[in-house]
Amino acid sequence: MKIEVLYVPDCPHHPAAILKLKEVLAAEGITADISEVAVNDIATAKALRFCGSPTILINGRDVAEELGNEYAVSCRLYPGSKVPGVPPAEMIRRAVRDARKADNP
Repeated sequence: MKIEVLYVPDCPHHPAAILKLKEVLAAEGITADISEVAVNDIATAKALRFCGSPTILINGRDVAEELGNEYAVSCRLYPGSKVPGVPPAEMIRRAVRDARKADNP
């Protein structure tokens, strides 16, 4: 399973998103490396289809399933989350389970 966290430097929600991701992976019994990718400019944001910081990708898919065409070097909000800048555990869990099913049909 390929896991990436895209973020802007100094993002206040980046560490909490990593922690939440690790908690979900542990609860699901998954051991995987997490690649952290800093997005420093708009060209990189567009190339990576970066919707804001932090963005968690599981096998290349955004855990929020948002694939808009508005890319920017900015913060990201996750509606319904206790901490608006961190995706809810259930959102991450769903993405992890979907990726596991795709990897093991």
